[in-house]
Amino acid sequence: MGLDDKIDNAAEKMGGKAKEATGKATNDESLRTEGQMDQAKADLKQAGEKVKDAFKKE
Repeated sequence: MGLDDKIDNAAEKMGGKAKEATGKATNDESLRTEGQMDQAKADLKQAGEKVKDAFKKE
């Protein structure tokens, strides 16, 4: 896992932000929530990547 995974996570987070913004603009609570969940999932994956990187440095 490396740079590609980090880029994928960032893209997923940006997609989540777009969904959330679209949901807010259209009063679609389901889409807004889905966007927030996508962002949270991307944040968790990114945290996992940071942990892996920390162990690789040791």
